[in-house]
Amino acid sequence: MSPRAGNAGPHTLAFVESPVQLLNVLEWAHAHAPGVGLTLVVLSPVDPMTRGQLRRMSDLARDEGHQVRWEEARGGPLAPFQTIGGLSGLLRRARRVVLGDPFSRYVQLLLTITRARDLVVVDDGTATMEFVGQLARGERLVRWHRKGGRPGPRDVIFAPVSASARRRLTPGERRHIEIFSSMPMEQTPAGVTVRAHTFAWTRKRFGPPRITKGADMVGTSLVETGVVDDGRYLEAVHTLARAHGATRYFAHRRESTDKLHRLAAATGLEIVRPELPLELIARRGPIGRTVLSFPSTVVHTLPLALSGTEVRVAVCDIDPAWLTENASPRAQGFLSGVTGTARDVHRLTPTAPTAAPDPVNPTSPSGPADPAPFTATPPSAGLVGPAAS
Repeated sequence: MSPRAGNAGPHTLAFVESPVQLLNVLEWAHAHAPGVGLTLVVLSPVDPMTRGQLRRMSDLARDEGHQVRWEEARGGPLAPFQTIGGLSGLLRRARRVVLGDPFSRYVQLLLTITRARDLVVVDDGTATMEFVGQLARGERLVRWHRKGGRPGPRDVIFAPVSASARRRLTPGERRHIEIFSSMPMEQTPAGVTVRAHTFAWTRKRFGPPRITKGADMVGTSLVETGVVDDGRYLEAVHTLARAHGATRYFAHRRESTDKLHRLAAATGLEIVRPELPLELIARRGPIGRTVLSFPSTVVHTLPLALSGTEVRVAVCDIDPAWLTENASPRAQGFLSGVTGTARDVHRLTPTAPTAAPDPVNPTSPSGPADPAPFTATPPSAGLVGPAAS
């Protein structure tokens, strides 16, 4: 066990379901619980990309002296019952619980068991902004891209659990709630302690990065969540890449393989499947002097992770014409808010492509003759070792 942390035990229990959540738990521990060993429970998803990143992040957590407990939480119909049953003892003994996704039904179920008086919510991307607003307004917990739609049968059945979780996440005389976030917040719930997340651990552990002359693009899962039209997104990526000379596209872990193949064929971009959260990949480098993005978490986190470097983050707004007919009525306003509240970024106006790519026939004049390759960031001891000098 690393001497950087004390003995891991049941007093501080953390639950994560994504690599970014795990990263932000490490950041919180570094900033506000130095020397405390966490018991970090990974509620593993089934997606291979996410599982791979979680495995790598788990190695980093162990290097920091934390105990990692990997749960196959979605490994079959009985898995949730086995997982919750196996964790009930730890939950009842924990004095402090750290969680990354208060919208998660899994986490909400676990919150009904815990007796912890201290609850800490770490960043889960832009969802944190919505969570804080809903908590301040006393609303039920609903993800932003689903807000405005009619609740389904499962939502109705789960409503009592969700309501209980919201009550447990509300501060009171015997309950302290802390939010550790790098995201801007228009409303802060009364009685909630908010602490700034500055990516201090990331900057200390990795980098500074080697900066290349070109531009890199950051992918988004807005197509997969049904917010943005697939064809419009491909056109927008093509236009941005041509305008700014981008050569690499860092795929979001939830982007479909089919979409990425069509994107590579139509735009010529090299598709990179990162093995760690982008903040760590960018901090280690190499990274383009300009990083292009659509409204997403990275427009808030990358400027912090890359603080002190010459990298410029540029964000392209989402044109309302790109939204699908099934997109939440609130989608445009939420995405505009993500961009408008970002600090230290350059805003780009969406424009129509001069020659739209043909995703069906990538050998047309608007597309390259051969699809660009898919790559992954190679394993490196530098990713799990000390920062480069």
